[in-house]
Amino acid sequence: MLKIQAKEIIGGDLSATTKMPCKSFNLPAWECKTGSKLSKVKGSSCYDCYAKKGNYTRFPSVKKAQYKRLGQLFNPAWVNAMVSLIESEVKRINEPIFRWHDAGDIQNINHLKNIVAVANKTPGVKHWIPTQENKMVNDFIKAGGVVPNNLIIRVSASMVNGKPPKNAKYTSTVHTTKKVIGYECPAYKQDAQCLECRACWDTKIKNVSYKQH
Repeated sequence: MLKIQAKEIIGGDLSATTKMPCKSFNLPAWECKTGSKLSKVKGSSCYDCYAKKGNYTRFPSVKKAQYKRLGQLFNPAWVNAMVSLIESEVKRINEPIFRWHDAGDIQNINHLKNIVAVANKTPGVKHWIPTQENKMVNDFIKAGGVVPNNLIIRVSASMVNGKPPKNAKYTSTVHTTKKVIGYECPAYKQDAQCLECRACWDTKIKNVSYKQH
């Protein structure tokens, strides 16, 4: 599939952030299911959401593109288009990693099924997706869904300084104190960049804790 065709199918190009070593895929944070509710709760990890300000809102074209991608999620050709773009990105950066949702979250089980299908079609790529949708993930598994080994779904803690979510294989937390659970993301010491760190994609790391910013 040509790159221009793949972009048209998914609703635009993959997103790029200054922190990440690779491109990502994002959706409008306003459409997060659990996150939208948490964003109204002071002290939650979604309160004052970064994806609802800064460059995400400074340029109207960004939000417009996110909603276009949202509308294309269930295009029959979406899975193959994502596979094509991810393989192109992996070749560009010469590293087999991909991050899902620098903004937005899983919309429903069918959306998760499509992401799993993409991971299965790119077995040599390590996929990482942060999410607040613990129930959605567990419902997918209870219904017989299988999360491939190359897809790390890190379920996020709802509250800042909260404990990691239960019933999740991989998790993440947000901290403001010196008490860190598991592995501490070093980005805040590195000009908000991953640099050489790949902890979020590492299956040996149960919980990654991010310093609130």
